[in-house]
This record gives sequence, structure tokens and C-alpha cells, in this order.
Amino acid sequence: MTPFGQKIRALRTRRGITLKAMAGDLGVSSAYLSALEHGNRGRPGPGLIMQICGYFDLIWDEAEELKRLAELSHPRVVVDTAGLSARATELANLLAENIGALDEDTIDWVLAEIRGRMVPKKGPTH
Repeated sequence: MTPFGQKIRALRTRRGITLKAMAGDLGVSSAYLSALEHGNRGRPGPGLIMQICGYFDLIWDEAEELKRLAELSHPRVVVDTAGLSARATELANLLAENIGALDEDTIDWVLAEIRGRMVPKKGPTH
């Protein structure tokens, strides 16, 4: 399951909406919506994301979070380490080889470590 799929399922469940009903309301097949939730399809397009935001009445921060989760939810990730250090390539390959064996606590720890060490991107100055 992807972060996007997990969020959609939580929103549906919290509001008592079946997958079939939501799919019908959005004009997509139940199979497609199920595949999105389970991570068996690539990330959804911006139009569908906006439809889903409207469907659940998500605005401002909630809508931005859903967009961010969609960006982070491609189930088949390619990491291009060309031009990076040998250690960066090692890290990418080690993670790719072992991601399936990591427990949730370890995944949470790795995510927290990486996020804690990231330098914030500078936005436009006014």
C-alpha cells in the first residue's frame, strides 16, 4: 500500500464510503481505485487528486497533504545515482535489496533520520 492509498482508504473508512461507491462517484472503475489504494498502479494524475480533494471536501493543508502523499506514492521507484558518490549508490542498492525485510519501526527510524538531516529547500525571496 502506498501513503496515498492508505490516506484514501482511511478517509473512505472514516466516512463509511465503500470503494465501489467512491469509484462510481469519481467516474473510475472499482478495480482502478482499489489498485491505487494497494499501490498496484502508479501515482494518480493531478485531475484525479483534485477530484478526490473535492469529494472529501479537503481544503488548504489537507489538500496539500494529499498532493504530497500522491507525489511520494509511486510504487516502482527508480533512483538515479549517476554522478553521485559510490556511497550514495551503495545506499540506494542496499535499500532496494532490503526494503521488504524492514519492520515498521525500522522504516520509521530511517524516515526520521533522513528527514531530520535534510536541508530545507529555499523558496523564492520577495
